[in-house]
Amino acid sequence: MREPEPISVDYVVAGAGVAGLRAAIELSRGGRVLVLAKGNVGESATAVAQGGIAAALSDEDEISLHEQDTIRAGDGLCDPQAVHGLVEEGPQDIQELIGWGTQFDRSGTRLAFTREGAHSRSRIRHAHGDSTGWEISRALFAKAATIDRIELRPQSFTIEIETSPESAGIAGLRFLDEKSGREARVVCRAVLLATGGLGRMYPETTNPPSATGDGMAVGFRAGAVLSDMEFIQFHPTALAAPKAPPFLLSEALRGEGGVLRNAMLERFMPHYHEGAELAPRAVVGRAIGSDVRRARSSHVYLDLTGLDEEYVKKRFPRIYATCLTYGIDITEDMIPVRPAAHYAMGGVKTDLSGRTTLAGLYAAGEVAATGVHGANRLASNSLLEGLVFGARAGQAMLEDAPAPHGSKKQSGRGQKGPAKQKHHSSSGTVSNGPAPAAGSVRAAHAEEEKPEPVLGKIREILGSRVEILRDGKELARAIHELDAMELPAPGGPERRAWEIYNMWTLARVVARSALAREESRGSHYRSDFPYRDDDRFNRHSIVTREGPVRFE
Repeated sequence: MREPEPISVDYVVAGAGVAGLRAAIELSRGGRVLVLAKGNVGESATAVAQGGIAAALSDEDEISLHEQDTIRAGDGLCDPQAVHGLVEEGPQDIQELIGWGTQFDRSGTRLAFTREGAHSRSRIRHAHGDSTGWEISRALFAKAATIDRIELRPQSFTIEIETSPESAGIAGLRFLDEKSGREARVVCRAVLLATGGLGRMYPETTNPPSATGDGMAVGFRAGAVLSDMEFIQFHPTALAAPKAPPFLLSEALRGEGGVLRNAMLERFMPHYHEGAELAPRAVVGRAIGSDVRRARSSHVYLDLTGLDEEYVKKRFPRIYATCLTYGIDITEDMIPVRPAAHYAMGGVKTDLSGRTTLAGLYAAGEVAATGVHGANRLASNSLLEGLVFGARAGQAMLEDAPAPHGSKKQSGRGQKGPAKQKHHSSSGTVSNGPAPAAGSVRAAHAEEEKPEPVLGKIREILGSRVEILRDGKELARAIHELDAMELPAPGGPERRAWEIYNMWTLARVVARSALAREESRGSHYRSDFPYRDDDRFNRHSIVTREGPVRFE
């Protein structure tokens, strides 16, 4: 049977979260852009993000303080240039979002701010109380829908990056068109990976069902370098109620005054860190993990009962309603919580403008390792990173692979990133999609799945041996067990088979990277190497499909 003709566009964006949509808006200034959304409109980690987006916009704040807080949380591995770009460009990019219709919460006529862990100032903007990601997603979709050059294709799952033998660069990609049940091919000038994270490979995660590491895996198979894959951030407070999935309970709950209590209902965080409940996430998560092990319990408690009842309901409407469905009134009851896999600091290695180690391939958002987060992400910096580096990546794609003379380049945002930094390393109808309607975005907790035996085994290995508290013996055992599974690469139009293969591929990389880093830093804690070792490991890990984990 003859293969159908490929779709031809100027640029392809795989992923429709904040990074992908912001890049697509930027790219539309210079050519036709195809955005491939894995699921339906609005089903991304952006859409379910609760807490907020950080930037120095309040009168009491300064860009330099946000920069210091980010670097401090990153525990020695932040790229200073990346952090400076993030915090410097963030305020004006958020103002741009507001100009596009994003409705952040206000106190009177002024923007409302809250504080989260490891922030020295109240600089977190939120929307609809605890639905910030949804509001940002809504505004970006609405903006994109007004631009004729942006085409959104839902239910399109990226499975392979295609390279050009002549140029050794990217020629396009293949994806599964789930509406037709067939593979499709796109040829283009450049590809941006903006597919999000990998949390669904863990047994307990706050991530939406789409977070199966697809962009990291396809980039890795194509030959791109992955970096810092050992650094998996576990959110300290996921709901641990009976029969409830691990729904994320925003750090803003603690920022507003919630406290953590152990099985004896004693407040314990002041014993671990001077910041108490607002210590860096890695510290809070490990403290909870240690307390749970010591008490042989399954959870600790988050206590909001000392806060004003009406304020809690108004400030956290989605969290209040969700917990109520599991019989917990957060204004009256202690909330059972425990850590769950939440965010990957590592990913496809990029420069400061989203360029990967493969010509023509770019990455932005959680799929990328930009150096912004170092060993531990500062709370509410992820939406900001997607916004800032999505725009930077789009700008770099226009500069590196300009559309042919048929597409007029429109004036856009000025050059704000650094000079080019090249890395060199050892069909169907497409149409604009609507903005997601209120209530259309499914929360990560809403879909409980019965995993296939292979996926269940992967999750069991990671949950017991590559967890928040690690040691070399268990990591080595995890690698052995994962390698022994020997999954063959899928060859048909079955999305779930590809997702499981992607998660298995990345589980092996994460375990190998964690074993290679013989120290404790940020979100990576080794009980057999409990101290930070700057002499040997104040460097980023890198791994390719051909070789072992190295440190650069």
